[in-house]
Amino acid sequence: MSQTRSSGAERPMLSLDALRRYFAVVIPAHLAWEFGHMPLYTIWHEGTAGEILFAGLHCTGGDILIALSTLVGALLLFGREWPADRLAARWVAIVTVLAGIGYTIFSEWLNVEVREAWDYTARMPTLPLVGTGLSPVLQWLIIPLLGFWWAAKPFRKEA
Repeated sequence: MSQTRSSGAERPMLSLDALRRYFAVVIPAHLAWEFGHMPLYTIWHEGTAGEILFAGLHCTGGDILIALSTLVGALLLFGREWPADRLAARWVAIVTVLAGIGYTIFSEWLNVEVREAWDYTARMPTLPLVGTGLSPVLQWLIIPLLGFWWAAKPFRKEA
């Protein structure tokens, strides 16, 4: 169900159904990704089962907050008619993905290099120059794009 304006031309506004569809994908996907790439972090090999479980759930909670804040920011800037308007949908996706990747690069640097809160194993591929793990960067590219694809599916017009 899409809300519409009551005055003037009837144009779709931001869709709560699309928001629900987006988070129905990204929340379980982030949970699965966190546990899926955990062997690329030292905690997988050095931590107890409880520490590993806590880390995965804690990181998933952070992922949900990042997903929420990046999407809300993008929607505030470009999303009045998201996802029905293709241009709005494109800009919301671009801003959300770039903000998520940008935050991830900063967070990984802060927690690996500065705080030493976690560390990568030798198996974690890293990005040249910045040294951030490839897996968390791909997480913030792939998962939001899947979420946007699923969120917009009912709004796409068949050609």
